[in-house]
Amino acid sequence: MTSPRTRLVAAAALTAALTVTAPALAAPALAAPSAAPAQHSARAVPFTAATAAQQADGAFTLSWTAPGARHVTVYAGTDRDHVAHRRAVASGAGSATVTVSGLGAADRWYFELVPDRGAPLVVADRSLHLASAPNFRDLGGYRTADGRWVELGRVYRSDDLSELTDQDLAKLHRLGIRTVLDLRTPAEQQAAPDRLPAGARSVSANVLGTADTGQFDVSSPQAAVDAMIAGERTMVSADSARAAYAQLLDAAAGRGAVLFHCTAGKDRTGWGAAALLTALGVPQETVRADYLASNTYRARANAAVLAQLPPARQAVYRPLLEVRPEYLAAGFDEVEARYGGFDAYLEDLGVDARQLRRNLLVG
Repeated sequence: MTSPRTRLVAAAALTAALTVTAPALAAPALAAPSAAPAQHSARAVPFTAATAAQQADGAFTLSWTAPGARHVTVYAGTDRDHVAHRRAVASGAGSATVTVSGLGAADRWYFELVPDRGAPLVVADRSLHLASAPNFRDLGGYRTADGRWVELGRVYRSDDLSELTDQDLAKLHRLGIRTVLDLRTPAEQQAAPDRLPAGARSVSANVLGTADTGQFDVSSPQAAVDAMIAGERTMVSADSARAAYAQLLDAAAGRGAVLFHCTAGKDRTGWGAAALLTALGVPQETVRADYLASNTYRARANAAVLAQLPPARQAVYRPLLEVRPEYLAAGFDEVEARYGGFDAYLEDLGVDARQLRRNLLVG
């Protein structure tokens, strides 16, 4: 019988060995959080859903739902904290979808939704649209079960950073990314060293706890699925994984923007994102949608890998390149089996969930 660490290393080896980079895709449509009623003041954020997505032509599609609001005015700006109200770029009813175009080039556009009743909300496309890191995205912009929102521009998740261009690095520096947590093994780090924005510090948080991902192979699609499920479980239970995710959540609770990543940005990074969003009170359907979005962001990369394999092997390796609901479910099942609940898991990691929420939630 293999040990938990062996299963975790094996699953990572399978995906890391197959990863390639590819151009970024348009951001996928993610499920809106459940509209859980809460007791709010007159100045509470009234939006129960709000998204922004940049289209291929550079225009943005904005959608929102704000029960109780009759009219929403939209302003655009390049500073998340200071969106000027000099000129509205769009407006609509309490529930609407609008298109905003002609904004020009910028590191990132933010949109402040100002309702006639209640407090405003800032939204943005979660994707940074980096061709060199297609799975690079913001973990902000999600609504929690109690009606608050994860603040944009505070925590980012990504795949491999070794191919970032100088232009990408300058953008990340201007976005204020100061801490980068690398969830990979030392061998992965040496083979594809991170390119970091100026002033950022690197923190090694080796989820696997080994020097390398090692070598591993599977003989059937079901064996591949089983390996991924086993790997997800050990991302909860392995000592090295627990230490790494404790580092990640502790960094997120601090000051300044944080970025964490692995090789494909979907397994080790995927559990880290799921754990953080769950700790913040984001509903499980939204957590799952964020996790599964890696399939869209990495679709071209995965297709390129499969095209290089003989047809008989494509079915075997497809489960290794994808994320699936049963993979994430295995992680949460392991939390329940080992700790009896997510709060106990966070306590075991030494995470102060209240501090996380104070630091990262708005509204």
